[in-house]
Amino acid sequence: MNTIIMLFLISLLILVHEIGHFAAARLFGVRVSKFGFGLPIGPTLFKTKWGDTEILIHAFLLGGYVSFPDDEETKDNKEEDKETAKENSQEDVLPADSPERFKNKAPWQKAIIVSAGVFMNVVFAIFLTMLAAAWYHKLPTGTSDVFIKEIITKDNASNIVNSGAQAGDKIKTVNGIKATNSYKFIFVVQKSRYFDGIVDNEIITAKLNELKELNPDVDFENIVKKDTKILLPKMSPEKPLNITESVASGYEKYQTNEINLTKEEIDLRDKFEDKKEYVLEEDIEPESIAKALSDSYKPLTIALERNGEEIILNNIYTDKSGVLGIKLETKEIFKETNTVKEIVVNSLDYLWTNTKLMGFGLWQLVTGKIPMSEMHGIVVITKVGSDIIETYGMLNGLLLTAIISIDLAIINLLPIPALDGGHLMFLALEKILGREIDEKITETIGKIFFLLLIILMIYVIFNDIFALVTHKF
Repeated sequence: MNTIIMLFLISLLILVHEIGHFAAARLFGVRVSKFGFGLPIGPTLFKTKWGDTEILIHAFLLGGYVSFPDDEETKDNKEEDKETAKENSQEDVLPADSPERFKNKAPWQKAIIVSAGVFMNVVFAIFLTMLAAAWYHKLPTGTSDVFIKEIITKDNASNIVNSGAQAGDKIKTVNGIKATNSYKFIFVVQKSRYFDGIVDNEIITAKLNELKELNPDVDFENIVKKDTKILLPKMSPEKPLNITESVASGYEKYQTNEINLTKEEIDLRDKFEDKKEYVLEEDIEPESIAKALSDSYKPLTIALERNGEEIILNNIYTDKSGVLGIKLETKEIFKETNTVKEIVVNSLDYLWTNTKLMGFGLWQLVTGKIPMSEMHGIVVITKVGSDIIETYGMLNGLLLTAIISIDLAIINLLPIPALDGGHLMFLALEKILGREIDEKITETIGKIFFLLLIILMIYVIFNDIFALVTHKF
């Protein structure tokens, strides 16, 4: 049921977008020949006539369009269009200079008609957010208070048990990263886990020097021979994880310059554990010994709050599976929306905050900081939206729909032919050049980019299906 609700809400966004184009066109007296819900791929499920406009519903529902007589009456019309034109009465065929044609409108009117879909998506997002705020009397801030619900003592190989932490403590920061949600805290903990198989080059050099000091009779300038007994330095922590808030929040891809241990080095690391000396079982490169000794844990510094006082836990580490040994509890932070002023101000603030985050995420994707494999579409959105409604209720479902509406507006404004932003780009070029761009050129470019968008859509759907099959979502 929740999936159907989410599909309905997303379909409503597409419908609202196209109604924007339609309403603006009729406002300026432009005839709309077709209003399509869905993309004209595959069979048409429903067709009717409303005034001069043909209403169509296509089987491929992931999209929509509004077309004008200019689009239908090109020189290279398909045969079926010519037959349709013959069936039409003479008065239905618009003269080339008709004021009902889109191309005969002023540039500013064209721009309004083209951007009206985006405008409607923004207005609808504001409406949905304010509706949710008025109905539920609250809006999420996007942050949560994170608490320690329980400390697990059984089979716990981390040192959190003896750290002084208690159930009920509020987690403020971890390695300087604000714990405004459980995701950020867990991310830092997981990237700091015991025996993660990656080491810093400086630590490798330091461990090699320690080996030389402890074993002055061993030649660490060349391969160390089998059966050589070496004294092992004490295990010491690595450098603490040092990342930005954006990386911890998932807005930037996590990257490290640390060196990966080979399988042989990992095996050697495990053999060295808790030993003071070791007899080599085979010839080994000195650097491999140093790398195996360098892999330990990245220490965590956790700031807690208890009864209004701050408590700092230093040198905390996980077990080898990355488990810290605590269960978390989160309490989402809300803003009250009881008055008209609170509804309006907090709704606009909520949308503006999320719009900035989406813009930042899009930039990260374009610049390659977030891989294309992380791009998802309608399938995952529907699944995630359905889960959100199931878990958190319709408040979050409506707000997610509002954010998707803003996202749809942003995407459509991109200067890509076949999108609204592409049409605006051509209108801007016409204004700069002082003349219309050849219709054949714009049509050819539009067809190419439309095909590319379809290919991208197929790729995104494949990403979605793969993510669901692998239980990523």
